[in-house]
This record gives sequence, C-alpha cells and structure tokens, in this order.
Amino acid sequence: MPMKTRGKTTAKIVQAAREQRRKPTPTEEVLWEALRNRRLDGLKFRRQHPFGRFILDAFCVEHQLEIEIDGDVHADPAQAAYDAERTAFLESHSIRVLRFSANVVQSNLAEVLAQILDATRATRLSPSPDEKRSESSGEGAGGEV
Repeated sequence: MPMKTRGKTTAKIVQAAREQRRKPTPTEEVLWEALRNRRLDGLKFRRQHPFGRFILDAFCVEHQLEIEIDGDVHADPAQAAYDAERTAFLESHSIRVLRFSANVVQSNLAEVLAQILDATRATRLSPSPDEKRSESSGEGAGGEV
C-alpha cells in the first residue's frame, strides 16, 4: 500500500502551501536548511506540505512524520485547542506529529534534529504493516519443503 502523501485536499490549501513556501518564517528557514536535500541522515522532507485541510511545516513521507514549529501564537488557548484537533486528525491518518517551539528551534537546533532522528529510528526498527503480514502468513519464511 502506498504511503499517504496528501489525503483529500483543496486547490485553496495547495495554493496557501505554495505561498507559505515563498514566505517562510525565520525559524522555518533555520529548520529547513537542516532538513533540505536529505541533509539529516538521508531523510527526505517536504516543506509546507498540504495534507487534508492542513499545511504541514515539514513532512517525511517515508516515516509519516510531521515536524511542527510553534510560534508564540500557539500559547493562546483557542490556538492550542485547534492544534490538538489538528494533531488528532493527523494521528487518525497514521501521521506522527513532533512539535517544537520556535524558541527551541532557534536556540537548540542540534537537540531538535536529534529528536527527529530518534523518531525516525523508532519506525526504522519496527516492521511495516506489509512486513508484519508477510511474517504472519509465512511468505518468505525459509526454503523449499
């Protein structure tokens, strides 16, 4: 089964993602410089990626992992409720969400990158659903009988 890349989205969301790619925040630029062109352990990330009704700051399709940068506005209770709804939606589509404050990205990028690597290593160590099915059905087990 192919990895989820967009879910159902609209032309309006796609256009908004393009605009956000053209005008990133300074913190998004810092993180993107560390992630782009497979700079982090060969991992491929997409920036300002549309998924459903949301735009993901940085998305690794291979690991179904989204990296979200939270600025000061995310401290607002209404925004926090929206963020929780957004995270629940993404998790219901098997996308894991890592959230970092903009301050942490700016002040301790190395730690942020280490946490991203840890999150991807967890999925590298566990077999994919297809591999689990193959193991349980006996496919690929041993030689001829």
